[in-house]
Amino acid sequence: MELETGQEYSVEHTVSENDTALAHKSGGLAVYATPAMAALMEEAAYLLLRECGFESVGTQLNISHTRACLCGAVVKAVAKVAGIEGRKVTFRVEACDSKGPIGEGDHTRYVIDPEKFMSKLQ
Repeated sequence: MELETGQEYSVEHTVSENDTALAHKSGGLAVYATPAMAALMEEAAYLLLRECGFESVGTQLNISHTRACLCGAVVKAVAKVAGIEGRKVTFRVEACDSKGPIGEGDHTRYVIDPEKFMSKLQ
């Protein structure tokens, strides 16, 4: 599949106790944690690139978590390709549940060669 501006990919996840602010230690309530929402947004972008045959790493995430949701809620994250500059791919990311939007923002990933990338870390 060819990578193009405007392409979208979505993932869904049912919120469990493991996804709460309490579990992530990012807050004191049993509500969907911002780190969990961020990970779901990144997953959508990552999988879009994988569908196109690319491996990638995330380098930037700027999001707002605008509404809480409880365990049992089904959260859908959508990543939409906003720009492509060489190996740099920018995404518009959004998350919602059955009641509407819960978060949005921007995410940047870079297409990499996994072997070359990992060899630089050793």
